[in-house]
Amino acid sequence: MNSFIPLLAAATILATPAFAAPARHAVRPATLHAQSEGERLAALFHASDEGGLRRNPINALVRGDLRYADRFGDYISDAYLAGEKAAAEADLTALARIDRSKLSADDRISYDVFRWQTELNLKGFAPELTKAVVDRPIDHFNGLQVFVPDLSSGEGAAPFKTVADYDNNLKRLDGYIVYLDRAIGRMRQGLADGIVQPRLVMNNVVAQLDGLLAQGVEGSTFYKPVTKFPASIGAADQARLKRAYAAFIRDRLNPAHARLRAFIHDVYLPKTRDSVGLGQMPGGPALYRYLVESSTTTGMSPEEIHQLGLREVDRIHGEMEKAKAAAGFSGNLQQFADFLRSDARFKPATAAAMRDSFFAIDKRMEQVVARDFSTVPRSPLEIRADPPYKEKTAAGGEYMQGTPDGSRPGVFFYNSYDLPSRYTWGYETLFLHEGIPGHHFQISLAQENAKLPAFQRFGGNTAYVEGWALYSESLGYELGFYTDPYQNYGHLNDEILRAMRLVVDTGIHAKGWGRDQSIKYMLDNSAMSPTDATAEVERYIAIPGQALAYKVGQLTIRRLRSRAEAELGSKFDVRDFHAQVLMSGALPMAVLEAKIDAWIAARKAA
Repeated sequence: MNSFIPLLAAATILATPAFAAPARHAVRPATLHAQSEGERLAALFHASDEGGLRRNPINALVRGDLRYADRFGDYISDAYLAGEKAAAEADLTALARIDRSKLSADDRISYDVFRWQTELNLKGFAPELTKAVVDRPIDHFNGLQVFVPDLSSGEGAAPFKTVADYDNNLKRLDGYIVYLDRAIGRMRQGLADGIVQPRLVMNNVVAQLDGLLAQGVEGSTFYKPVTKFPASIGAADQARLKRAYAAFIRDRLNPAHARLRAFIHDVYLPKTRDSVGLGQMPGGPALYRYLVESSTTTGMSPEEIHQLGLREVDRIHGEMEKAKAAAGFSGNLQQFADFLRSDARFKPATAAAMRDSFFAIDKRMEQVVARDFSTVPRSPLEIRADPPYKEKTAAGGEYMQGTPDGSRPGVFFYNSYDLPSRYTWGYETLFLHEGIPGHHFQISLAQENAKLPAFQRFGGNTAYVEGWALYSESLGYELGFYTDPYQNYGHLNDEILRAMRLVVDTGIHAKGWGRDQSIKYMLDNSAMSPTDATAEVERYIAIPGQALAYKVGQLTIRRLRSRAEAELGSKFDVRDFHAQVLMSGALPMAVLEAKIDAWIAARKAA
């Protein structure tokens, strides 16, 4: 999944940005009449949301709110961090004044989610944690040098429909340049503090910047919007905007990227660390424990997660043995993996063939998805290849959310870089995760639900968001997918990837594992290609803890479903269960469990 996350969110680690939306109840300025507790709660949510939008204007833009479309935002200064901390403290103070016992059941869920998220965010402002984050503002996975080209390309979240849209983009890019120069200052501070990124992370960033600079001016991703104007923009404005964009890229943007590249290459890289785990960095162990808590929404320790991963790897190996037997292969699992990686039948002939395979899966899903879901999103899903400038370091698939009104569709991006490594046996499970019924259903259904407050519609936590997507992969069995033993193995290969993440992420950041040791573990225990395994391990190095969320969330949802099936028997309806899981937005695991338990009790009593 791909989304904008400001600098601070690396510490608060929300899986999706806390975008704004209309509050649950009609919100009016304060009046003399006595407000109910529900009205007071809604007013707090609305005020918090509006303040967050003003401080984080890109979040509003991604959601489709254009009120602040001419602003980029800060995200990196001491003043910004102080403002975010003060807002969290004020929100908790206001929340404590609301009597939870007088709220409706839905409002109590919202109260609990808001409190959990805000308390977690505030915990992230501990000085040791903040320093360990802000001294490292850029990495190759979630750095703004990855996000902003997408945003500004004419194919991302920012609209390019009017002259004002084009002008606003240039104004935002002014702020982006300020951000890049401030990032250099933060990295200088990190050098003084001894808090620096691993060398391999920053080598990847240099390569990304080289790719952007090599595009020149008229070949630049940032120039794309002025190569295809809407018909409503006149010739004079088109000519002016082409000149303005060319001059801006030539005289300001490319020099800013060149300054950043020169600083990283000449000054920062020689002082980066050979180690790759947070455990080897000042403040790193405490930060990793916090990231584990925020990513999984649990109190599990790194060691508990490591052991869970080892058990899951063993269990899934048993399922892989069954898939291997169904395919009629007589060798061991490693030999089967080598066969799947090397046999020409599993390598896409062309990028177009890869694309067409995903289109075909989408059509099959459209015919069967109603078996498991009573509500489907209004927002359409598009299927696109990753853009060339980011495909080398991108994941095998990503999802970019659309807008609540469906005017911008959700997008499933597939990666066709190193085409022979994009094995066809992994296509079905990848589509179910990133597209339908995975990220596209979960994110779209939440943001289209206007009854929810903003932070539930547009925010979330990684354990729920990625846990749902991984759980969605398993629905392929009941929806008629994975009937081919190779596609079944592909699903298991992706599931074991998420189990291996528990082992490798904790291995790197809590046990001192190195890059090569981690890659070898993944190759030894799956049919991943070396290209994919390398990208995965370098992702865990760049964004610690995030990869732990998938399995923890999936296992929680599956456990809750098994509980509901056992307790409800003939009263269990999978469509109702999925509605209960999905229609309150992304919940922390404890809040989700309490909701499902209440639903089970109500169904039993009915």
